[in-house]
Amino acid sequence: MNHEEIFEQAWAAPETTSVELPAIPVNDVLRERYDVRPPFAYTGAQLWDMEVRKAAAPDKYIPTVVKAGSAEKFPSVRHGRFEDFTRVSDQCRWADPARFATIIEHVRLDHENRRAFFIGAERFEAPDGRVFTAGAGQPIFDVEHSVAGPEDAPLNLWRIVHLTGEPDRSLVDAFDELAKDRYLRVFIEVHLRDDLGRELVRR
Repeated sequence: MNHEEIFEQAWAAPETTSVELPAIPVNDVLRERYDVRPPFAYTGAQLWDMEVRKAAAPDKYIPTVVKAGSAEKFPSVRHGRFEDFTRVSDQCRWADPARFATIIEHVRLDHENRRAFFIGAERFEAPDGRVFTAGAGQPIFDVEHSVAGPEDAPLNLWRIVHLTGEPDRSLVDAFDELAKDRYLRVFIEVHLRDDLGRELVRR
Protein backbone atom coordinates (compact mmCIF):
# COMPACT_ATOMS: atom_id res chain seq x y z
CA MET A 1 0.00 0.00 0.00
CA ASN A 2 1.28 3.46 -0.93
CA HIS A 3 -0.27 5.50 1.87
CA GLU A 4 0.88 8.89 0.57
CA GLU A 5 -0.41 8.23 -2.94
CA ILE A 6 -3.80 7.09 -1.64
CA PHE A 7 -4.06 10.18 0.53
CA GLU A 8 -3.13 12.62 -2.24
CA GLN A 9 -5.55 11.03 -4.70
CA ALA A 10 -8.39 11.36 -2.22
CA TRP A 11 -7.34 14.91 -1.36
CA ALA A 12 -7.50 15.96 -5.01
CA ALA A 13 -10.81 14.25 -5.79
CA PRO A 14 -13.70 16.73 -6.18
CA GLU A 15 -16.24 14.44 -4.51
CA THR A 16 -14.43 14.28 -1.16
CA THR A 17 -14.48 16.70 1.79
CA SER A 18 -10.95 17.97 2.44
CA VAL A 19 -9.87 20.12 5.38
CA GLU A 20 -6.44 21.56 6.13
CA LEU A 21 -6.13 23.04 9.59
CA PRO A 22 -3.88 26.07 10.14
CA ALA A 23 -0.24 25.25 10.81
CA ILE A 24 0.53 25.56 14.52
CA PRO A 25 3.84 27.25 15.47
CA VAL A 26 4.10 25.19 18.62
CA ASN A 27 6.73 27.18 20.49
CA ASP A 28 5.03 30.50 19.76
CA VAL A 29 1.77 29.20 21.20
CA LEU A 30 3.61 27.80 24.23
CA ARG A 31 5.18 31.19 24.94
CA GLU A 32 2.02 33.20 24.38
CA ARG A 33 -0.69 30.98 25.89
CA TYR A 34 0.93 28.93 28.67
CA ASP A 35 2.97 29.05 31.81
CA VAL A 36 5.34 26.06 31.50
CA ARG A 37 7.41 24.66 34.37
CA PRO A 38 10.23 23.93 33.88
CA PRO A 39 10.48 26.18 30.80
CA PHE A 40 10.47 24.31 27.53
CA ALA A 41 10.60 24.73 23.76
CA TYR A 42 10.07 21.93 21.26
CA THR A 43 12.54 20.75 18.68
CA GLY A 44 11.28 19.14 15.51
CA ALA A 45 12.58 15.78 16.74
CA GLN A 46 10.61 16.07 19.97
CA LEU A 47 7.44 17.03 18.14
CA TRP A 48 7.87 14.02 15.85
CA ASP A 49 8.30 11.82 18.93
CA MET A 50 4.86 13.02 19.98
CA GLU A 51 3.41 12.05 16.60
CA VAL A 52 4.92 8.56 16.80
CA ARG A 53 3.55 7.99 20.30
CA LYS A 54 0.13 9.35 19.34
CA ALA A 55 -0.08 7.09 16.31
CA ALA A 56 0.47 4.03 18.50
CA ALA A 57 -1.78 5.08 21.41
CA PRO A 58 -4.51 7.44 20.18
CA ASP A 59 -6.73 6.87 23.21
CA LYS A 60 -4.00 8.28 25.47
CA TYR A 61 -3.05 11.26 23.32
CA ILE A 62 -6.48 12.20 21.91
CA PRO A 63 -8.83 11.53 24.83
CA THR A 64 -11.30 14.09 23.48
CA VAL A 65 -11.80 11.95 20.34
CA VAL A 66 -10.87 8.32 21.09
CA LYS A 67 -12.75 6.29 23.69
CA ALA A 68 -10.51 5.28 26.58
CA GLY A 69 -9.23 1.72 26.30
CA SER A 70 -10.66 1.18 22.82
CA ALA A 71 -7.44 1.50 20.79
CA GLU A 72 -5.66 -1.58 19.52
CA LYS A 73 -2.44 -1.47 17.49
CA PHE A 74 -1.37 -4.41 15.37
CA PRO A 75 2.33 -5.25 14.91
CA SER A 76 4.56 -2.80 13.06
CA VAL A 77 6.56 -3.63 9.96
CA ARG A 78 9.73 -1.58 9.41
CA HIS A 79 11.20 -1.06 5.95
CA GLY A 80 13.72 1.70 5.40
CA ARG A 81 12.41 5.01 6.64
CA PHE A 82 8.86 3.67 6.90
CA GLU A 83 6.98 1.99 9.73
CA ASP A 84 3.58 0.50 8.89
CA PHE A 85 0.85 -0.86 11.14
CA THR A 86 -2.92 -0.93 11.51
CA ARG A 87 -4.88 0.44 14.43
CA VAL A 88 -8.54 0.13 15.40
CA SER A 89 -10.33 2.38 17.88
CA ASP A 90 -13.71 3.84 18.80
CA GLN A 91 -13.77 7.53 17.92
CA CYS A 92 -16.40 10.19 18.28
CA ARG A 93 -18.01 11.29 15.05
CA TRP A 94 -16.69 14.59 13.75
CA ALA A 95 -20.13 16.09 13.14
CA ASP A 96 -21.84 14.32 16.07
CA PRO A 97 -19.26 14.05 18.88
CA ALA A 98 -21.70 12.54 21.39
CA ARG A 99 -21.70 9.29 19.38
CA PHE A 100 -18.86 6.89 18.62
CA ALA A 101 -17.95 4.71 15.65
CA THR A 102 -15.30 2.04 15.08
CA ILE A 103 -12.46 3.47 12.99
CA ILE A 104 -9.93 1.31 11.13
CA GLU A 105 -6.72 3.03 10.02
CA HIS A 106 -3.72 1.71 8.10
CA VAL A 107 -0.82 3.80 9.39
CA ARG A 108 2.48 4.74 7.81
CA LEU A 109 5.13 6.68 9.73
CA ASP A 110 7.75 8.27 7.49
CA HIS A 111 10.48 8.80 10.07
CA GLU A 112 12.84 10.57 7.68
CA ASN A 113 10.36 13.18 6.45
CA ARG A 114 8.34 13.30 9.69
CA ARG A 115 5.02 12.57 8.04
CA ALA A 116 2.33 10.24 9.37
CA PHE A 117 -0.46 8.92 7.15
CA PHE A 118 -3.65 7.23 8.36
CA ILE A 119 -5.68 5.55 5.62
CA GLY A 120 -9.22 4.65 6.60
CA ALA A 121 -10.66 1.23 5.80
CA GLU A 122 -14.07 -0.42 5.93
CA ARG A 123 -12.82 -3.83 7.01
CA PHE A 124 -9.71 -5.37 8.56
CA GLU A 125 -8.84 -8.96 9.38
CA ALA A 126 -6.35 -9.05 12.25
CA PRO A 127 -3.47 -11.55 12.39
CA ASP A 128 -5.39 -13.54 15.02
CA GLY A 129 -8.40 -13.93 12.71
CA ARG A 130 -10.68 -11.32 14.24
CA VAL A 131 -12.55 -9.23 11.70
CA PHE A 132 -13.21 -5.54 12.33
CA THR A 133 -15.78 -3.48 10.44
CA ALA A 134 -15.91 0.30 10.39
CA GLY A 135 -18.84 1.78 12.26
CA ALA A 136 -21.80 3.43 10.57
CA GLY A 137 -22.50 7.14 10.71
CA GLN A 138 -18.96 8.35 10.06
CA PRO A 139 -17.50 8.60 6.55
CA ILE A 140 -14.22 6.78 5.96
CA PHE A 141 -11.42 9.34 6.22
CA ASP A 142 -7.69 9.64 5.59
CA VAL A 143 -5.37 11.85 7.66
CA GLU A 144 -1.89 13.30 7.42
CA HIS A 145 -0.13 14.61 10.54
CA SER A 146 3.34 16.01 10.01
CA VAL A 147 6.13 18.15 11.41
CA ALA A 148 7.56 20.98 9.31
CA GLY A 149 9.54 24.17 9.76
CA PRO A 150 12.96 24.82 11.34
CA GLU A 151 14.26 22.37 13.92
CA ASP A 152 14.04 25.00 16.68
CA ALA A 153 10.65 26.36 15.57
CA PRO A 154 8.63 23.35 14.41
CA LEU A 155 5.14 23.48 12.94
CA ASN A 156 2.38 20.98 13.65
CA LEU A 157 0.44 20.22 10.44
CA TRP A 158 -2.86 18.38 10.00
CA ARG A 159 -4.83 17.50 6.87
CA ILE A 160 -7.91 15.28 6.69
CA VAL A 161 -10.00 14.10 3.75
CA HIS A 162 -13.40 12.44 4.15
CA LEU A 163 -14.63 10.03 1.47
CA THR A 164 -18.11 11.51 1.40
CA GLY A 165 -19.19 11.13 -2.23
CA GLU A 166 -19.78 14.88 -2.34
CA PRO A 167 -18.50 17.79 -0.23
CA ASP A 168 -20.13 17.87 3.22
CA ARG A 169 -20.41 21.33 4.77
CA SER A 170 -21.18 19.96 8.25
CA LEU A 171 -17.76 18.31 8.39
CA VAL A 172 -16.02 21.49 7.27
CA ASP A 173 -17.90 23.43 9.95
CA ALA A 174 -16.80 20.97 12.64
CA PHE A 175 -13.16 21.52 11.74
CA ASP A 176 -13.62 25.27 11.44
CA GLU A 177 -14.63 25.25 15.10
CA LEU A 178 -11.57 23.18 15.98
CA ALA A 179 -9.32 25.63 14.15
CA LYS A 180 -10.54 28.50 16.35
CA ASP A 181 -8.95 27.01 19.47
CA ARG A 182 -6.31 29.41 20.84
CA TYR A 183 -4.38 26.64 22.58
CA LEU A 184 -2.26 23.71 21.51
CA ARG A 185 -4.01 20.57 20.37
CA VAL A 186 -4.73 18.17 23.19
CA PHE A 187 -2.18 15.59 22.05
CA ILE A 188 0.66 18.10 22.43
CA GLU A 189 -0.50 18.99 25.93
CA VAL A 190 -0.60 15.29 26.87
CA HIS A 191 2.93 14.79 25.51
CA LEU A 192 4.24 17.78 27.44
CA ARG A 193 2.72 16.64 30.72
CA ASP A 194 3.08 12.87 30.57
CA ASP A 195 6.24 12.33 28.52
CA LEU A 196 8.24 15.50 29.06
CA GLY A 197 7.28 16.11 32.69
CA ARG A 198 6.11 19.70 32.26
CA GLU A 199 3.43 21.48 34.23
CA LEU A 200 1.12 23.52 32.02
CA VAL A 201 -1.20 26.34 33.00
CA ARG A 202 -3.31 27.94 30.30
CA ARG A 203 -3.39 31.72 30.34
